[in-house]
Amino acid sequence: MFTIMPCDAGCGRTALSGSNTCAIHSAYPKGEAERITGIIARSKTVKDLSAGYLSFEDNDFSGRSFFGCGFFRASFSRCLFTNALIRMSFFDFSVFTDCDFSKCDIQFASFAGARIRNCTFEDSELVHVNYCGSEIWDSTFNKSNLYNSRFINAGIKISDFIDCNIKRTFFIKSRREGVSFKASNTAEAVFDMGEEG
Repeated sequence: MFTIMPCDAGCGRTALSGSNTCAIHSAYPKGEAERITGIIARSKTVKDLSAGYLSFEDNDFSGRSFFGCGFFRASFSRCLFTNALIRMSFFDFSVFTDCDFSKCDIQFASFAGARIRNCTFEDSELVHVNYCGSEIWDSTFNKSNLYNSRFINAGIKISDFIDCNIKRTFFIKSRREGVSFKASNTAEAVFDMGEEG
């Protein structure tokens, strides 16, 4: 798990990996994002990386393995994560626009409070993933295994969960509009508190 080093500015945020400050107090946050992108590009396996509050655009993170990384409140636009392996990593309150997570293996990760627009998580393993409180629009999870994942209190609009395994996937208090669960095992998902068994 990434080391939580406090920002030298005393703001209470975690300092970026290889820096004494968080992205908010960095003199050049764009340069920090480029530096972190370089670290990821040079390594197939990325461990214990702290990269919160940074913005990433048009980056190819496909085929990488992420272990114990923190991307809290980061922003990702048109980024590729295809065939990535992600374990015990945190993307809480991050923003994802036009990103591709297809054919990923994501387990024990958190996207809590994230805003996800026009992204694909198709044909992926999404096991024990936390999407609680997230806002998801125009996105697809088709042909994915979402076993024991959480969408509690999430807002999901115009998105597809077609032919998915949603056994023990929790959608309690989620707001769903224009969502398709065609060919998915909805009887094994949990939509109401009384269904938990």
